[in-house]
Amino acid sequence: MHSNGNVLPLQFNIEKEMVSVEGLSVEFSAKPLFTDASFVVNDRDRIALVGKNGAGKSTLLKILCGMQQPTRGTVSIPSDTTIGYLPQVMILQDDTTVREEAQKAFSHVHEMKERIDHMNQELAERTDYESEEYLALVERFTQEHDRYMMMGADNCEAEIERTLMGLGFLRTDFERPTSEFSGGWRMRIELAKILLQKPDVLLLDEPTNHLDIESIQWLEQFLAQSAKAVVLVSHDRAFINNVSNRTLEISCGRIIDYKVKYDEYVVLRKERREQQLRAYENQQKEVADMKDFIERFRYKATKAVQVQQKIKQLEKIVPIEVDEVDNAAMHLKFPPCLRSGDYPIICEDVRKDYGAHTVFDHVTLTIKRGEKVAFVGKNGEGKSTLVKCIMNEIPFDGNLKIGHNIQIGYFAQNQAQLLDESLTVFQTIDYVAKGDIRLKINDILGAFMFGGEASDKKVKVLSGGERSRLAMIRLLLEPVNLLILDEPTNHLDMPSKDVLKEAIKAFDGTAIIVSHDREFLDGLVTKVYEFGGGKVKEHLGGIYDFLQSRQIDDLSELQRTQNNLSTPSSPSTQNIPNTPKINYAEHKEQQKRLRKAERAVEESERKINDMERRLKELDELLMNPVNASNMEYVTEYTTVKKALDEEVERWEKLSEELEQLT
Repeated sequence: MHSNGNVLPLQFNIEKEMVSVEGLSVEFSAKPLFTDASFVVNDRDRIALVGKNGAGKSTLLKILCGMQQPTRGTVSIPSDTTIGYLPQVMILQDDTTVREEAQKAFSHVHEMKERIDHMNQELAERTDYESEEYLALVERFTQEHDRYMMMGADNCEAEIERTLMGLGFLRTDFERPTSEFSGGWRMRIELAKILLQKPDVLLLDEPTNHLDIESIQWLEQFLAQSAKAVVLVSHDRAFINNVSNRTLEISCGRIIDYKVKYDEYVVLRKERREQQLRAYENQQKEVADMKDFIERFRYKATKAVQVQQKIKQLEKIVPIEVDEVDNAAMHLKFPPCLRSGDYPIICEDVRKDYGAHTVFDHVTLTIKRGEKVAFVGKNGEGKSTLVKCIMNEIPFDGNLKIGHNIQIGYFAQNQAQLLDESLTVFQTIDYVAKGDIRLKINDILGAFMFGGEASDKKVKVLSGGERSRLAMIRLLLEPVNLLILDEPTNHLDMPSKDVLKEAIKAFDGTAIIVSHDREFLDGLVTKVYEFGGGKVKEHLGGIYDFLQSRQIDDLSELQRTQNNLSTPSSPSTQNIPNTPKINYAEHKEQQKRLRKAERAVEESERKINDMERRLKELDELLMNPVNASNMEYVTEYTTVKKALDEEVERWEKLSEELEQLT
C-alpha cells in the first residue's frame, strides 16, 4: 500500500491521479470490512480488485463512485474526472430500441458542444490576452475541446455500432425494442453505454457474467487500448489477468497494493503468506515462552522484576495477522459410478426449429466415454438448446442416441429452483452425502461459500445465486457417469471454481460443459464444439487451441444465422409417391385418412410449441430471486414438463402413422 502524499498540480504530475483514497474505513453493525485504507488510482491503471466473497469489493466500488459513504476517510476525485460504474444488478429501461438506448450515452455531447462554441465566441471577442482570466478560459476551452474530440463526438453512430457488435449484437438487433431481450443482453446494452461515454475511471463489477467468449475477448482489447483507468471485480481469472497491471487485495480488513497483474500477484501473495506464517509461528513461540516464564516465577520474590518486565512486554506485543486463505486446495471427488457404454452421446443430423427460426440443423457428433468437451459460441446459438435435446426436455428432428447404462447429472439454473425449501443448507447436502464424504460436509460447504452460520440457513431464504451453488454441491455428491453442466461457474468465486474444476478433472465419467469461462475450461476439456450460424463445428484440442484456430480459420459463415433454410413442408397429396392405380373410392378414403393424420400432427405440434413457450416463461420467472420460493411456479413447471413429455411421445406416434400413409 502506498501513501498519497500531497496532491501536486496536474502539470507537474507524471501520472494523472484519477482517484485518491485516504484513511478509508467501512463498518457494518460495528464490524469492520476494512480499515485505514489509502491508495491512488492513476491514469492507465488496470486494477484487479480481489478478495474472498463478502470482503467488501462491491462496497468499495460503490464508495469510489459516490453511491455509498464510508464510515471514515475521504475519496478525492478532481472535478474534471468522470466515473463510469457497472454494478452486478441494475434497474433497466424497456421503452426504447437498442440503438436509441445506446445513443443516450451521448446525451451530454450536445451540451458540451454548446459550451465549447460559447467559449470559442468569448475568446474571439475578448482582447485581454495577457490576463489570468483569459489564460484560464484558454485552459478550459482546450480541456473541453480535447475531451470532446476524444469522445469521438463527430462519429457517434459508428462508435455505437462498433461497440454493440463487439458485445455480441447483430445489426438486425439495433432497431429491436430492448424489452425483447433477456436481462443478460440488456446488461450488455448498459455496458455499451458506459464504454461509449469514455469515462476517466471505469468501475466494473463482474462485467463478464453475461458475456460469451468472443465478447469477453473484445472487452479485453477495448480496455487495453481505449480505456483510461479501470478498477474491476471479476471471477474470470483469465480476463482479470489479461486486463490487469495492478492488484488490490482486501484481506484481514486491510487493502494491500500489489503493483503487478493478477497471475504475478498470486505468486507474491503466496510468498507473503509464507513469511507471515513463519513470523506468526515465531511470535507464538515467543509468547508461549513469556507466559511459561511468568507462570513459573510468578510467586518468587527474587524474579518479581523480571516477571513484571515479561508481563509488560506481553501486553505490548501486536499479534501478527496471517492473510485469509481460501479452500482452493480442498479436493473433492465424485462418488464411484457405473461404467457407461463406449459412446454416451451420438447425434445424427439433429435439427431444432422454433417456428420459422432454425436454431441448428445437421448436427452430427459423437462423444466418447471419458471425454470432457465444451460447448461454446455466442449466446442464442443453441448450446443450451442442444443440451435440452440431450435431456429429452424438448422435441427435435434427427437421431440422438443416449448410450448404455448412462446416468446423467444435469446442472442448469432451473435445477436450483427445485430444491426442498423446508431444509437447511446442511440438511440438503447431508441428505445426498454417502460414506466418508459426510465427515467433510462442513468443509465442502465452506469451499462453496456456505461456511459458518450460512450452513444453517433455510433454502427458502437463499438468493438465486446461493441456490445455484447449493444445487452444484448436490450434483457433486451424486453417483453419475455423464455430467452436463450449463454455465456452472456463473455464481462461483475462484476458489469454488477450482474445487469444481479439480473434481471434474478427476471424474472418470463423461462431461459436457457449456461455458464462456476460458480459465475454467483450460486444461479441463479436450474437445470443443463451436455453435454458430445454425451449425456445430468440432475442434480437437483444448480451449486455447480452439481460440488460436478461431483467429486463423475463417468462420464467418458460421456466424451468420442461416435464415434461408427452408423448413420441410407437411406431406400433402402433391408429394404422394407414384403408386399403382386404385379406384376412386379407395383414393378418396386414403386422402381422408391423410388429412386427418396431418391435422393430428399439426395440433400436436401446436400444443408442444405452446408448452415449450410456457416452460421458457416459467424458466425466466424462476430465475428471478423474487420468485425463488414461489411453489405455484415450481408446481406448474413440473406439471407442464410432464405434459410436454407425454405430448412429444404422442407426436412421435402420430408422425410415424403419417409417414406410413405417405
